[in-house]
Amino acid sequence: MTQLDVRPQAGDTVGGATPRGGSDGDVRGKGLGKGSVGLVGSAVIGISTVAPVYCLTSTLGSTAGEVGVQMPAVFLAGFLPMLLVAFAYRELNKAMPDCGTSFTWTVKAFGPRIGWMCGWGLVIATIIVLSNLAGVATSYFWLLAGEITSSPSVAALDDNKLVHIATCLTLIAVATAISYRGMTATKGVQYALVGLQLAVLAIFVAMAFQKASAGTFDTGLDFSWQWMNPFAVESMAAFTAGLSLSIFMYWGWDACLATNEETTGSAKTPGRASLIAMVVLVGSYLATGIAAQMAVGSGTAGLGLGNPETSDNVFAALAGPVMGPWVLGVLLLVAVLASATASLQTTFIPVARTVLAMSTYEALPPSYAKVHPKFKTPGRATIMAGVATGVFYTVMTLISENVLTDTIFALGLMICFYYSLTAFACAWYFRGDLRKSTRDLFFKGVFPVMGGLLLATVFFKTLIDMWNPSYGSGSTVLGVGSVFIIGVGLLALGLVVMFVTERRSPAFFRGEVLTKSTPSLVVQD
Repeated sequence: MTQLDVRPQAGDTVGGATPRGGSDGDVRGKGLGKGSVGLVGSAVIGISTVAPVYCLTSTLGSTAGEVGVQMPAVFLAGFLPMLLVAFAYRELNKAMPDCGTSFTWTVKAFGPRIGWMCGWGLVIATIIVLSNLAGVATSYFWLLAGEITSSPSVAALDDNKLVHIATCLTLIAVATAISYRGMTATKGVQYALVGLQLAVLAIFVAMAFQKASAGTFDTGLDFSWQWMNPFAVESMAAFTAGLSLSIFMYWGWDACLATNEETTGSAKTPGRASLIAMVVLVGSYLATGIAAQMAVGSGTAGLGLGNPETSDNVFAALAGPVMGPWVLGVLLLVAVLASATASLQTTFIPVARTVLAMSTYEALPPSYAKVHPKFKTPGRATIMAGVATGVFYTVMTLISENVLTDTIFALGLMICFYYSLTAFACAWYFRGDLRKSTRDLFFKGVFPVMGGLLLATVFFKTLIDMWNPSYGSGSTVLGVGSVFIIGVGLLALGLVVMFVTERRSPAFFRGEVLTKSTPSLVVQD
């Protein structure tokens, strides 16, 4: 008996397509601009998509309100499942550096329908967060304009719904145009915006430590290692709520992987970049959280981080008191605006490339598979993402501010959904490799499964919590929380769209285009 390895070799083509890597000859190239991004550029894109300054100003106070002084511990707890899932992304990318990332990999592991829903989860989560980022950038634009002109009436323009929507749509259009022009344009803008964010954040941390050591604020606290103990959180409900916020703060690092077909060393560089981005993020979050807590405390009074009147926008409240001079205070507002704007622009990358991949593999209409001949970008998919974001935000804003808020709360459900599926896909896809070495066992099996289980637990716990009308804005539909209706409804809408697509493109759903497989596939003769 002999064994014949039927895996395609480097340079083989399948169905006229060039294999992108690993053992899967049906994984196709898309015509994207190769070698456009290096290791540093890829890591910068990952950091920018997460938008650390924006995440901190919007969730630092909320997390402190949920878990008190254990906020740094919860930041670490949220980092753990993301790190474990990052290992899964790295291993899958080595085998299949494909811009479809989660969609492509889950199709290869679990088949077309689960893979299609995983891609849907990524796309719909990105559209939601794009609309939120555009709204935040708009609000900070007018807040900053009001500060610079010393005119409350200018800042109040953000309260005018028509002005707000018009400004928001303009920002979306600009971000879409930059993404449309390719990775070179994207990379240049991001170096400046990410550099500004991290520099201002470093100044804030240094000045917060200085204020803490001087005892400037009565609510300040002395550092304690107990802050790093997640088991000291008062209740499981509080811990879960804080963990959900923490996970959101890391979401977006996988944009590094979405550029894999445009990155030098596509099999290894994106995975390394994602880990660099994760380390930078957790370091920034811990330093800022500890410094802010030492300076003003985590209580609900005054400048305390848990004060419900300021917890949804901490830096707006702390800019002047902590950073002092008018110029530095305004600089922090500029950093928040830069953070939201930078993330708005780079977040188009994963959604456009996921749509491109789904179209290339006949899981979406073929028109979205077109790559711009000059810029080498998924032009039509990028424009589609921009239009969808603008329409979504406009409609949600005009219907109700509560609906828009609840849609953002439902985002965590989508994130846990597609991240956990991708993590499980890694372990299942590489199941034949797990006995080859200790490294393969842990990095392809144990770590991804642990990350997937942690995120799946958060998914189901969030699903249960969403049923309660008090979750989110407090709106209800027939006695059920509107966040639950929106979250489950968006996933159900994906099923409907999938069934319609299956009728129009049956070959993909029969497994004839992108086949379910394993890297250890051999046959005996």
